[in-house]
Amino acid sequence: MKKKYDCIIIGAGPSGIFAAYKLVENRNLKILLIDRGKDISQRLKQRMSENSLLSGWGGAGAFSDGKLTLSSDIGGFLTSYCSEEMVLNYINTVDEIYLKFGAPRELYGTNMDDLLRLQNNASKYFLKLIPSKIRHLGTDKCRTILKSFERYLRKKIELKFEAEAKELITDKGKIKGVRLKSGEFIEAEFVIVAPGRAGSVWLAEESERIGLPTFQNPVDIGVRVEVPSSVMKEITDIAYESKFIFYSKHFDDKVRTFCMNPYGEVVKEFSNGLTTVNGHSYRNRKTNNTNFAILVSTIFTKPFNEPIFYGSYIASLANFLVDGVIVQRLGDLKAGRRSTLERINRGVVEPTLKDAVPGDLSFVLPYRYLTDIIEMLEAMDNLAPGVNSRHTLLYGVEVKFYSLRQKLSNCLESQIKNLFVIGDGAGVSRGLIQASASGLITGTEILKRVS
Repeated sequence: MKKKYDCIIIGAGPSGIFAAYKLVENRNLKILLIDRGKDISQRLKQRMSENSLLSGWGGAGAFSDGKLTLSSDIGGFLTSYCSEEMVLNYINTVDEIYLKFGAPRELYGTNMDDLLRLQNNASKYFLKLIPSKIRHLGTDKCRTILKSFERYLRKKIELKFEAEAKELITDKGKIKGVRLKSGEFIEAEFVIVAPGRAGSVWLAEESERIGLPTFQNPVDIGVRVEVPSSVMKEITDIAYESKFIFYSKHFDDKVRTFCMNPYGEVVKEFSNGLTTVNGHSYRNRKTNNTNFAILVSTIFTKPFNEPIFYGSYIASLANFLVDGVIVQRLGDLKAGRRSTLERINRGVVEPTLKDAVPGDLSFVLPYRYLTDIIEMLEAMDNLAPGVNSRHTLLYGVEVKFYSLRQKLSNCLESQIKNLFVIGDGAGVSRGLIQASASGLITGTEILKRVS
């Protein structure tokens, strides 16, 4: 027997959670949230499996370091759909909701005089600093907050875990419901597709099947850099996470820092059968190191138009060489030799990712990317002396597989009536804040239509 809901939400990441949070303002709505993964408690017990890391309550963000970047310029493309004023209003609302569920009140990047001084100094070396206020949840605190969200919503909506969507069912240009892989058909007046990174491939296939237009996003490929925390202290004390953008001299490529983790650790990440690298930082424990990514953005044009495939291929090379993550000293990379455990052990940076394998990133990353990364480290060394040291550790590879971006209205509705597409899996956002905001935008619009 088919079931009928007012709204089905596909995906229990931040965008799906915040859409549900908004929709429960109308107590008469019958809402179902489905996810192919498990609830947060079960995920924490099984975190080293790929499916558990990316799917389930909280999405990939459940195992992130939980940075809330309170800026419309960072973390997504919402301003491509909505006005900047509207996006900022939603971002502020999202921040208030996170505070309600236990986010720390401490804010970083609030001293505008220090930020302006850092910004002006960076510009001397052709680095553009994008200032932003940041609220840091921490990987540990992030999980606690997600548990609070789950307890709250369990009382108000139906949750269905280990339930994977197979098809979006439409009729005459309007959404009718969702068919699960189990064969069950669930009918709904509204459907919100929020599949996160784990469901981005499925969404791309479904978009093609039902005729939803999409755009290619760039692919970001690079390394995770690890240095003593003292090297980055002046910058992290001011901005916590500094977003620097640099255009390389040789190739004029866009290069940027991403996900800076003061006193944090480098970690493995699993996606689509690949092992890549990422970084975390915690509220309640610290290391002696700071890590951050340096990523090179590439937008492919005709005849090649497969950025996700290209990024996957680069990641697979590293996995092929060492069956995991490669670590190399910057000095060894510049000298054209692979790192060894002996050389790393006598360096001043103790690796926080203990099972990374010493190797040679030049066998994996193209010359163009390595040149871009080295140029940026040289520029950053003017702001943070020591970041370009021979002892600096580079882990590879870090790849950000941004999804196909959907063609959507200003309320994130697709060209299928009452079908909304949101979050990182839709290419709409690239982080917690804008993903969460996209959920509020969609939830607000649905409430207007049912009022």
